[in-house]
Amino acid sequence: MDINELNHNSNQTPILAQNNNNAERKQQRKFKLRWVLAISCLPLFGIYAAFGIVPQTITGTIETETVIEELTLPIAEDLNSSAEATNQNFWYKDFVRRDDTLQSLLSRLNVRNREAYDFVRNNHVASQIASSLIPGRQIEAETDADGNLINLEYQLAADQYISIKKSADNYEAEQVQRQLEVRPILKSARITSSLFGATDAANIPDSIAIQLADIFESEINFHTDLRNGDQFNVIYEGSYHEGSLLKTGEVLAAEFVNNGKTYRAIGFRSHDGKMQYFTPEGKSLHKSFLRSPLEFTRVSSGFSLARYHPVLQRVRAHKGVDMAAPTGTRVKASGDATVSFIGRKGGYGNVIVLKHNQGISTVYGHLSRFAPGLRVGKKVSQGEIIGFVGMTGVATGPHLHYEFLLNGQHRDPMKVALPKANSIDSSKRAEFEQISQQLTAQLMLLDSSNIAALE
Repeated sequence: MDINELNHNSNQTPILAQNNNNAERKQQRKFKLRWVLAISCLPLFGIYAAFGIVPQTITGTIETETVIEELTLPIAEDLNSSAEATNQNFWYKDFVRRDDTLQSLLSRLNVRNREAYDFVRNNHVASQIASSLIPGRQIEAETDADGNLINLEYQLAADQYISIKKSADNYEAEQVQRQLEVRPILKSARITSSLFGATDAANIPDSIAIQLADIFESEINFHTDLRNGDQFNVIYEGSYHEGSLLKTGEVLAAEFVNNGKTYRAIGFRSHDGKMQYFTPEGKSLHKSFLRSPLEFTRVSSGFSLARYHPVLQRVRAHKGVDMAAPTGTRVKASGDATVSFIGRKGGYGNVIVLKHNQGISTVYGHLSRFAPGLRVGKKVSQGEIIGFVGMTGVATGPHLHYEFLLNGQHRDPMKVALPKANSIDSSKRAEFEQISQQLTAQLMLLDSSNIAALE
């Protein structure tokens, strides 16, 4: 063997040894990997075993144990406070409904004791409640937990109520007058259809609308003169109790823009407390005669010397005006006068004839009935109720037939010139001017700022 062969064999031996070592190391790594995999699979086998065992678990074999614990009872103070809570009184507030009786009303207020019911029914003051159950009236009651009445308040009027209180023996009742705070209310409105439509939209009471028609009726014919877009501002009295508006009073001042022309009225009380209205300069707006003897209505048939009569079926003079209104509508005297005739007369049906000063007479026909106590020779004042609208005599529907005669000659009541009353007295001029300036400034404030309502 030569040197080359020896060298060749010596080199081959380390290579074989190295290969053997590598094989052993691979075998060891495989062995370790198998153990790692086996250990990693153990949790999976546990989960599988758990799911396999749980559905087959028999719950009836589970042992149970009864546990008894002592509870702490409430102390005496807690019991007393609970008793006090049950002895508290309760306030109930409600309003009279259309079909209410005294029993149903008290029942709704949780009043259940017979003594209270008998007292309210029999006491001379408290019994006014049963006789004045008007829908919308307010009532409040305080009762205990058993329904025994403690206090009760019933609204008789905006500023009057009946108070009932529990006494030592039974109950006590008294009629109480509320002290109301009077504040001015400022409102504005625009005519779109009618006066009442405008006041309803501005939340102005109908009583104020009627006053506006009366104040300006000598300047504006509210039957024919209103235009879409007319507007008005009004200041009137509001009576409040504890911040709540209970009633409205008289108009203090007003401004009406009709067909582009502005009319203003300032209210001023006379020595007898009666409200009268003047222009801001002091000229009276009061006429000796009302233009219309009805509070507010429409003319269904005007004054004409040749009108076709719907009942008689022929042309004849209609020497007055017909004012359509529901049966029972109140009819007012147009001016201060004396009753010269009252009774039934031909086609007029029930009719009243009033005799005024300066040769003037007025006629009111087709009335359903007359005002109580009215008779020939009795004096009546302007605005006093003398009768009620009907359809007696020759009439196709309920309305008032109204005539105006001057020295025996018929005139159109809607067009005849009505004499004005006297202007402001000179002795009251300074007082009036002060009030006029203040109210006129408030009307101008409403005008300039276009305020819808100030209360």
